[in-house]
Amino acid sequence: MKERHMMGKIGDLHVTADRSAAGGFLLLWAVFSLLGRGLYHLRPRAAITGGLLATGLHFLSELWHQIGHARAAEHTGFPMTGIHLWGMLGTSIYPPDEPELPDELHIERALGGPRASAGLALAAMLVAFIVRPVGRTALMVASLFALDNLFIFSAGALLPLPFLETDGAIIQRYRQAYRKRMVVIQE
Repeated sequence: MKERHMMGKIGDLHVTADRSAAGGFLLLWAVFSLLGRGLYHLRPRAAITGGLLATGLHFLSELWHQIGHARAAEHTGFPMTGIHLWGMLGTSIYPPDEPELPDELHIERALGGPRASAGLALAAMLVAFIVRPVGRTALMVASLFALDNLFIFSAGALLPLPFLETDGAIIQRYRQAYRKRMVVIQE
């Protein structure tokens, strides 16, 4: 198991990260900076600064997404205990001794993150529209923030990618189990 470094707490949630999160931060900073140069035609210093700000907002968006899961989990009565950051993403941490839960509760908890991120994406789109006259760097940061929340943390999280254990993969797995149970009950 990878080494987990304690980053702090958000409410009752312990936030940890492994070393790959630092690598993910640097890689994403480089990608966003290159987008600043290529798509937004920024000067190098502005592209690097905008890339750094967009990367910071990406990781704040990941925390927001995970807090969405935490709020949904709290409503089910089976709360999360932490958030673990790795690469450019994060994982919800639940108690190791958690009892077997109904499929519907797993689905509800999985939907919490994309719901929270969709709201943040809408707010970020409004901000991008408002800051457009301010300048290209502000537009770059705000639009990458909006697109990141829309395509990575909202729609992207709902893709059923089992190798990443996305929210969509969790929803698909528990919906299939629920449907099989319903077929058995109806027969």
